[in-house]
Amino acid sequence: MKVTSFSSKFLLFSILAGVSLATSYDGPLYDFTAYTECREIPEKPLYNGGILNDEYPENLNFTANSATIAYSTPAFILHNLSKGTIYCFSAWIKIQGVYSALIRASLKTENTTYNCIGTVLAKSGCWSFLKGGFTLDSPSDLSLLLFKNAGDDKDINVEITSASLQPFTDQQWRINQQYIINTERKRAVTIHVSDEHGDRIEDAAITLEQVSKDFPFGSAIASTILGNSPYQKWFVERFNAAVFENELKWYATEPEQGKLNYTLADQMLEFVRANKIITRGHNIFWEDPKYTPAWVRNLTGGDLQLAVNSRIQSLMSKYREEFIHWDVSNEMLHFDFYEQKLGPNATLHFYETAHQADPLATLFMNEFNVVETCSDVNSTVDTYISILEELKGGGVSMDGIGLESHFTIPNLPLMRAILDKLATLELPIWLTEVDISSKLDKQTQAIYLEQVLREGFSHPSVNGIMLWTALHPKGCYQMCLTDNNLQNLPAGDVVDKLLKEWQTGEVIGQSDDHGSYSFYGFLGEYKVSVTYGNRTANSTFSLCRGEETKHVGIIL
Repeated sequence: MKVTSFSSKFLLFSILAGVSLATSYDGPLYDFTAYTECREIPEKPLYNGGILNDEYPENLNFTANSATIAYSTPAFILHNLSKGTIYCFSAWIKIQGVYSALIRASLKTENTTYNCIGTVLAKSGCWSFLKGGFTLDSPSDLSLLLFKNAGDDKDINVEITSASLQPFTDQQWRINQQYIINTERKRAVTIHVSDEHGDRIEDAAITLEQVSKDFPFGSAIASTILGNSPYQKWFVERFNAAVFENELKWYATEPEQGKLNYTLADQMLEFVRANKIITRGHNIFWEDPKYTPAWVRNLTGGDLQLAVNSRIQSLMSKYREEFIHWDVSNEMLHFDFYEQKLGPNATLHFYETAHQADPLATLFMNEFNVVETCSDVNSTVDTYISILEELKGGGVSMDGIGLESHFTIPNLPLMRAILDKLATLELPIWLTEVDISSKLDKQTQAIYLEQVLREGFSHPSVNGIMLWTALHPKGCYQMCLTDNNLQNLPAGDVVDKLLKEWQTGEVIGQSDDHGSYSFYGFLGEYKVSVTYGNRTANSTFSLCRGEETKHVGIIL
């Protein structure tokens, strides 16, 4: 996927869509290009190299392990980096000395070391694409952008070409985000008003209201919502999607072998169904043994296989076509309980069986530390991609990319670069469990939450966002939107602000001399009312993705 230029209608579109721009935008345009395959010939640098245009890396010598190992690494020497500027970088990497290696980009300034600002699983003999980014906490007169083997300090040869470093101011970044929102989340509509003879009617009064949103934006809920009318009202007024926090997990539905209990899940499903809220199924299996029922941990061989088959059939036959997604394998990049017990094809079997049980559900792999950081060697973007491709090669027919998104301090350009790379798979991408660490104060949580939500909503390949903010009497997992009296905390204010920003408010206008009225609206369902004299007509229409203007005819 690539966005390299704004269309000629950018300024007009932005003005109509409510973006404040005094003049046409002439700053850098974010490039979504990414590559996952290893290539014999590298592509040209993004942004023509940006501020690295005509710059070449230098090989610097380092020592490690108490100076017993010496190694060299390519590095760019950077001057005069600014605090708050968003720096996007990319490069093509080739290695020699080993078949493959995880190459990690890091940044050293006078005061700070940013240990990971991008990774790539590079291979010998071909070029691999690394994409990442960083922002600085303080300005730097002299910095080093380093590329080294993340696995150990073994001295392997790392070659860099087509490197690029492109700065964006905060305003430029926001303008680029808003452009994508305007083009991917909204669409032009023209209402045509005529009489029963087909003659155009001028000066007809038109009122439009968006009654539902196309983009799924929701939150986790727990059994605490049952019987709590104020909480239910608060939730329904905001969200069009939900996920059960724990109530569908194996330890909740079958704490003892053969004693199934879906009571809470059934009651929660009644609530979301009654309010026309779509719901994700979370989860069928959790690879972390800590969250696997004790009786399951004690099974082996055929007994364990029978138990997992029974789990899938029981869960998915009961809830067939009720849940839009299923997180089939939760956190398999970090844990491998079932693979250790049942062999390397255990997960593939899970997906095959789940697909047979509910062919219309999209089957997800759900994982943490994919977009949150690149420091976790277990869940780098290339590791995630390789597992998904392995599942696809094994015959999994429907799959999705679940990114838990449990952030502490988000690295926005890195997050975007990772989403770009995952987007090359052309699979549904959801941010499935968004929150900000409770180690931060509530105001800081809110600031970072807004940054993460804007990144997700403005990326063209993200199909939905779920918050991990189920409310409990003693608080939430990491971050709450409200207190126990449903009064907004700072994070709740952010969510309400964005929900209002990302919907079409009431639109009032009148038809022109062609009998038409045009506006840009967020994707979703609309009601339209047209009045002329003593005549009134009401209608509805759906606004879905499309580059062409949506035309709606109203006859008075």
